[in-house]
Amino acid sequence: MTKRSQQLGHQGPFRADQLRSGDPYELSNGHPIRCLPTGSRGGKAASVGGGVLASDPAVQDVGVDVGFSPSPEILRAPDLSVGEMPDQPGWVQGAPPLAVEYAETGQDETELQIKIQELFAAGTRYVWVVRLTGPRRVDVHQPGQRLRIANPGEQLEAPGILANPVPVEALYDREAARRVIFRNLLQRQGYASLEEVRAEGEAHGRAEGEIQGLRKAIVTVLLGRGLAVDDGLRDALANSGDPAVLESALRQAATGSPADILAAS
Repeated sequence: MTKRSQQLGHQGPFRADQLRSGDPYELSNGHPIRCLPTGSRGGKAASVGGGVLASDPAVQDVGVDVGFSPSPEILRAPDLSVGEMPDQPGWVQGAPPLAVEYAETGQDETELQIKIQELFAAGTRYVWVVRLTGPRRVDVHQPGQRLRIANPGEQLEAPGILANPVPVEALYDREAARRVIFRNLLQRQGYASLEEVRAEGEAHGRAEGEIQGLRKAIVTVLLGRGLAVDDGLRDALANSGDPAVLESALRQAATGSPADILAAS
């Protein structure tokens, strides 16, 4: 995204409430910053990263180009914003805890640094700048700390905002993103990993096998005693999934009648 750098040190004449949703401008100290459309590579990468962040179990909202106005003369719209956002029209007051910018060809570096500092002044805790030109990497900005460069293979963390670390490449590579999203969605359903899902399925299968074995044993014992097993009893056994009840019925099958078992089940 290319923007015009702010040249003037004095406050400009414009206010955030003078801009409408869809206007191609941000505001820096009252000065308009024109925002040009995102190119193909940047747009694809941002959609990938947005899916990863939105799937995190701790995340409530992720916005795309959402306008944040911490004061009347400031309006900033990060490429991706993580944080609570009201479901209503208008600009969001304050700033997102985590902002992500995708830096493409033609990025105005001076303007980007001004934007980062304005977000920090409004309360943003992390700004991740995903570099799409040259070697892929992420510039990690935090207030009062030195810039950290994270390369592919490294993890990004935002404690108190994200529950899980984000691999650098998951912010732009679709296959890496899918793996992270899968993990995150499992955790949203209460599973720590795919292995836990498999273990639960295996345990369920063992329990179901035990129940099926008890049903079959009851019928076998009754038939072995020369007693008839009608459809009513078979249906009752099929509808009983409690191992304790079926174990009791198996004991009754050794000496009782099908009617006794039917009444007990």
